[in-house]
Amino acid sequence: MNWEVLAAIGQLAAVLVGIPSLIYLAVQIREQTKERRQSAVNALTVHWGDLTKSLHDNAEFCAIYLRGVQSFDDLDAVPKLRFSAFLNRFFKNFQAMYFSHRDGALSASLWGEVERTMSDVIAYPGVRQWWETRRRWHTEEFGHVIDAIIARGEQPKAYSTYNLNDVVLPKE
Repeated sequence: MNWEVLAAIGQLAAVLVGIPSLIYLAVQIREQTKERRQSAVNALTVHWGDLTKSLHDNAEFCAIYLRGVQSFDDLDAVPKLRFSAFLNRFFKNFQAMYFSHRDGALSASLWGEVERTMSDVIAYPGVRQWWETRRRWHTEEFGHVIDAIIARGEQPKAYSTYNLNDVVLPKE
């Protein structure tokens, strides 16, 4: 055997050893990507739970929220500030979910669930009044998503079985 044949055999051996290593590396990277995506979805779920907790743990705020969705403009200063702060967190959470979906971390079915929830909330006049005053606090891209939902003109029905006219704000 000459040196050229030995070199060719050595190169072939390196390729045969290297291919399984590359396959293993690709599988590991794919698994890490899945784990990162799931971790991001889990974090969004925790944020969502923390956000909605303020509704079910606080009757006073619940009343403010139910009045605010009817009319942001009719709220007094303190309830308006609380409602606005809540909606800002709410929409920032939606925005994070939108970008997670756009970037492939949130599946289409989960995004559909989020979008239906957004549509239900945005259908209320008080939320639309708030959006007009706070749209600039969000990215242009997300603003277009919300504007498209508003343009569909859906009727408010998320709280249609509640008697919203009987909601009384607590005394300050």
